[in-house]
Amino acid sequence: MTTETILLIAETEAPRIDAYLAANTEFSRSKLQKLIKDGAVEQNGKPCKANSEVKTGDVIRLRVPEQNDESLPEPENIPLDVVYEDADLAVINKPKGMVVHPAPGNPSGTLVNALLYRFQSLSGTGGETRPGIVHRIDRLTSGLLVVAKNDAAHEALAKQFALHTAHREYMCIVHGNLKEDSGTVDAPIGRHKTDRKRMAVTEDGRRAVTHWRVLQRFGTETLLDVALETGRTHQIRVHMAYIKHPIAGDEVYGSAAPKLGLVGQALHGYRLTFVHPRTGQEMTFTAPFPEDFVTALKRLGGTVPEL
Repeated sequence: MTTETILLIAETEAPRIDAYLAANTEFSRSKLQKLIKDGAVEQNGKPCKANSEVKTGDVIRLRVPEQNDESLPEPENIPLDVVYEDADLAVINKPKGMVVHPAPGNPSGTLVNALLYRFQSLSGTGGETRPGIVHRIDRLTSGLLVVAKNDAAHEALAKQFALHTAHREYMCIVHGNLKEDSGTVDAPIGRHKTDRKRMAVTEDGRRAVTHWRVLQRFGTETLLDVALETGRTHQIRVHMAYIKHPIAGDEVYGSAAPKLGLVGQALHGYRLTFVHPRTGQEMTFTAPFPEDFVTALKRLGGTVPEL
């Protein structure tokens, strides 16, 4: 049986760790209490109790046995766009259509399979099925992500994302013409009440903040620059749909946009900034727009922004 390792950096304080984890994972409080009792949960490198207090910045690790003992991902010779690489990390420009890690229905052909072939070492913090994976990008979203080659780099990078000191910027084409030139969506996101594969703005969700500004207006569509303050699953897609301006081509939270020639949603992570875990140097990377994004802009009469 394989084990999934989940790494969390506490963003807020909480009186009990079991309650905090229940609010920030998909596991029930009773399951979490059993994991804690079995010693499968560590807080700052030490076993904890269910009533342990959580402080902002605490490093929490869960080791969860997977129900299905599926085969581990195999190295696959899949081309990768490696933007940067050193002994501790690599920055990848993920193409549209590539799943980040193996999951039911996508056992191969993922970024993880490609990473295992390309690199000799990857962090094990994410578990056996997610080596090196610090953060994720949706299958039909393109753009930059950073991969950790060792556990120390993984933990340092994960902490930056949790404490919002790492910065991710996206560009997207949304339906409609926004009234303002810039704005912020501050609305909690959680699992959809009836469709567990989707996310939604919910009262009991986790805090989610998205900042946007208009770059170009086309009347029926608008090009936005979007900065994530938090990093919830499907955050930009959910927030744009929530304010009635869904991302063009997003068939889950909006609708297809065949006239624009899009494959999936017009959402691209074009800029990534973080502090190198070993050198302390701030690093910024950019990635050019995918072909279908450029095609959509041209069909709208827009221009491709400089990165």
